[in-house]
Amino acid sequence: MKSLKDQLGGLVYSTQSGDMCPQCQAPLNECCCKDIEEQQRLAIMDGIVRIHRETKGRKGKGVTLIKGISLGDKELKALAKQMKQQCGTGGAVKEGVIEIQGDQREVLKAFLEKRQYTVKLAGG
Repeated sequence: MKSLKDQLGGLVYSTQSGDMCPQCQAPLNECCCKDIEEQQRLAIMDGIVRIHRETKGRKGKGVTLIKGISLGDKELKALAKQMKQQCGTGGAVKEGVIEIQGDQREVLKAFLEKRQYTVKLAGG
């Protein structure tokens, strides 16, 4: 059985500098891997925000997914907070995708169009 160190590909913690990035082996507060991943994610955006409704893997409970917003992580979380307040529901930001509980497609479409985004309703 592989150890955690072998699974993650090297050093994961140092008593001198704390948690270490498994990719670049730098301390997490000095790691630049997340910045590179975020830049790559933003580069592939086409400028159209897509709003999906999905129930898969959620025991039949529906969520609204908002994909394609070309903002950084902090700005994306702030926008998600405004969306949750607008809808009066909970939600989360996962890997550049905003998840809002329930079927909120029409409300979110109006919300984003008011902020000058090009929006398309996609999926079921």
